Amino acid sequence: MAFDFDMIQAMYRRLPERVAAARKVVGRPLTLSEKILYAHLFGGAPKQAYTRGDSYVDFAPDRVAMQDATAQMALLQFMQAQIPKTAVPTTVHCDHLILAKVGAKKDLADALTQNKEVFDFLASVSKKYGIGFWRPGAGIIHQVILENYAFPGGMMIGTDSHTPNAGGLAMLAIGVGGADAVDVMAGMAWELKFPKLIGVHLTGELSGWTSPKDVILKVAGILSVKGGTGSIVEYFGEGAESISCTGKGTICNMGAEIGATTSVFAFDDSMVRYLKATERADVADTAARVREHLRPDPEVYATPAEFYDQIIEINLSELEPHVNGPFTPDLAWPISKFAEAVRKHEWPAKFEVGLIGSCTNSSYEDLARAASVARQARQKGLKAKSEFTITPGSEQVRFTVERDGLLKEFEAIGGVVLANACGPCIGQWARHHGKDQPKNSIITSFNRNFAKRNDGNPNTHAFVTSPELVTALVLAGDLTFNPLTDTLKDTQGKPVKLNPPSGDELPERGFAVEETGYVPPAKDGTEVEVLVRPDSDRLQLLAPFPAWEGTDLKDLRVLLKAKGKCTTDHISMAGPWLKYRGHLDNISNNMFLGAVNAFTGEAGKAKNGLSGQYDEVPKVQRAYKEAGIETIVVGDENYGEGSSREHAAMEPRHLGVRAILVKSFARIHETNLKKQGLLALTFADPVDYEKIQEDDTIEIVDLRDFAPGKPLRLVLHHTDGSTEEILANHSYNKNQIEWFKAGAALNLIKARPKA
Repeated sequence: MAFDFDMIQAMYRRLPERVAAARKVVGRPLTLSEKILYAHLFGGAPKQAYTRGDSYVDFAPDRVAMQDATAQMALLQFMQAQIPKTAVPTTVHCDHLILAKVGAKKDLADALTQNKEVFDFLASVSKKYGIGFWRPGAGIIHQVILENYAFPGGMMIGTDSHTPNAGGLAMLAIGVGGADAVDVMAGMAWELKFPKLIGVHLTGELSGWTSPKDVILKVAGILSVKGGTGSIVEYFGEGAESISCTGKGTICNMGAEIGATTSVFAFDDSMVRYLKATERADVADTAARVREHLRPDPEVYATPAEFYDQIIEINLSELEPHVNGPFTPDLAWPISKFAEAVRKHEWPAKFEVGLIGSCTNSSYEDLARAASVARQARQKGLKAKSEFTITPGSEQVRFTVERDGLLKEFEAIGGVVLANACGPCIGQWARHHGKDQPKNSIITSFNRNFAKRNDGNPNTHAFVTSPELVTALVLAGDLTFNPLTDTLKDTQGKPVKLNPPSGDELPERGFAVEETGYVPPAKDGTEVEVLVRPDSDRLQLLAPFPAWEGTDLKDLRVLLKAKGKCTTDHISMAGPWLKYRGHLDNISNNMFLGAVNAFTGEAGKAKNGLSGQYDEVPKVQRAYKEAGIETIVVGDENYGEGSSREHAAMEPRHLGVRAILVKSFARIHETNLKKQGLLALTFADPVDYEKIQEDDTIEIVDLRDFAPGKPLRLVLHHTDGSTEEILANHSYNKNQIEWFKAGAALNLIKARPKA
């Protein structure tokens, strides 16, 4: 039986009534996303219609999920709230802190030793506050959620940007920062601007080398890394019905790369099959009884253009396999044009490593299809011509594919099986080369390929594709190889052509596992003690951020003017810095080390206005903080793209940055900034970005009149004595302005009377 089945049953009991009420107040048929959103209003049954892209709405998610890197800061904040138990079902998953180095067994053992203090903290705080705990090695959060917790029609928030993976099971699953998670765990409403809707109409059927991964790679090429911002992407049509549940999960997972709030598929038979295969027939049967409410209304299917803000048409029968990259996940290349692009742009064709798995592509079906390519290679005398790693998504998947002989197929051609963890996908990879390795290429079935993300090397050209295509390319060791048309040479020099991959959607003999890695919380956690050593360099109890002084912000120095892509990886790197995710002061030493300074073109350095010298950005900011000087950071388009990590907001706040002024924000990061009491502002005229000079001081005026929809005035003071005035827009509503005034949203939670 499923976890928290009583909660799921209760949701399904109220769903028909709430959908009917929503249809009445909206006055028309509803999409699936609208049904789930209106069914999860914090105030109960819908009483009014909301405007997409404009109305701020309070929601009541069904559950919260956190991974170990983000859970540390989220739970440190939750402890401040002084609440005895989480108000909704919550889980913690230890998947980020396992360094991929030599192989699963040794890497996991090393991680348990090196991160013992953090794992013990997470286990104890979970035990105390009623949180389900998944031990290191149990699997990657999104795969474990899909196997155990996701359910059709539910709403979940998770402190990881790829939480939308659960959309493969018709769940609205949304990535958030830790402060948002704390709100929901504390029993408060979770606020979200009512999303716009992008409909992706899928026709035809996948075949040959084309896989579900190619759907989202194609969509990313159409929408770009910010084209989905503020929107839910809803997939529908007969093509959608033909894709497996885990394939749907892959597509939804990578919706994070287009900035989408989340992505979702309608409830169908593939989900019934998956729920039953993962021992949740009770959920499948209960969902089937309200099936009509877990799909768009018939009128939506008939005339989708009337119900979605944008429609994208994709014929799966005509879709080519894709390879996206380098350096950004939306640079999409059909396989027929990829070799030409490699040669034209002089990307290194001979690649160093092929990596498959991760939270995006580590299902049984993914590994079975990739293993079918490896099996052909073994039978035809082919071996990997580059390094080749395989990352299973969960212990259940790993155990099952090992039982079914799939892991042996990878190992037979030179593959190395890594731990059931994120590993190289998030930079937790001790790659076998020096950091200054020259221009090189890798190819993965991961989701994100920003510069330096996987191995810390700015010269690594990372490309993203399906696991089966990675496996085929590994056999060639050359990015210009196209398995649809090209041949390889076997050990006797004879040409060999690979057949298209094949693999079962679900294991014929069912899933199997000996030890899931799940640890339930204590029935009564009042006596459980959570210890954080005062001298720890891994964990640090949090002090509240100070409230707004009630005055305008004057003499803000420009700490940094970031140029081009400034993701959360650029603001707060992962990799070796993951060890400090529970220690705000220590991790603040990585602040903006990856951001490119618009004045110098150099990454990670800024001018210290006190000394006139250039130094690492966090060192400059610490010097300003010690001198009592506050600062502002200026950025470009889609600032804060990527991970949900709120450290990218908390570090500037901790070190004395007061405002972030950019051309545009990524959704999660903008919310994180607001939650931590920073001013998140956008240029009213993007051209004003050019007016910001390196030695400027900036004044933000009229803050006493800070109000929704009212721009703020900024006065730029240049070193020649001249001044300029510009306008900055913001998206704060009344509640969010109170977060700013209080110093952080958490300060308001703490001030709330305890029951």
